[in-house]
Amino acid sequence: MPLVVKANDLTKRAIYVYLPTVQMVRSWKKLAEKSKLSLSRFVSDHVENSLNQEQNKTGYESRTDLIKQIEEKDKQVGELTQENKLLKKLADNLDSELAKYRARPFLEPEFSGMRKYDEELVQLLKERGMIDSDHILKELRIRPQNTDQVKSVYRQLESLESFGLIRTTPRGWQWNG
Repeated sequence: MPLVVKANDLTKRAIYVYLPTVQMVRSWKKLAEKSKLSLSRFVSDHVENSLNQEQNKTGYESRTDLIKQIEEKDKQVGELTQENKLLKKLADNLDSELAKYRARPFLEPEFSGMRKYDEELVQLLKERGMIDSDHILKELRIRPQNTDQVKSVYRQLESLESFGLIRTTPRGWQWNG
């Protein structure tokens, strides 16, 4: 059913405004287009805005102020996004360095001293009871291309097996501890 506005209703809502110059009319029309509003909506919004400011309504902010706030927030979000990316890269680099440091004792055949097992690996084996090598690497977030970390995990598994804490089965590694 089409929306039909009776001429009588329309004339009750209409007002006529005569601006001081034709230049002002053109300017308002351009501003309305830029705001993607009809001229009627543009004028009524600005009049309401002005009246609300004059009446000093609490909590009321002009459209211009809101646009400025949004622009500031967008800028802030962009800066925080950049900072977040940088911090993630730094954290990834630190995690990588830590993993190399922890893997070193299991990669060097001549290493003497105490070797600290990856707590996350031991906990994973305990919790799962049985887990295959692929899932171990996935859970520890180790890429198969990172050969040093992969070797370190396998050497830890072999060492844990030699102590009788785990055993190799056709389905993976089984916790015995």
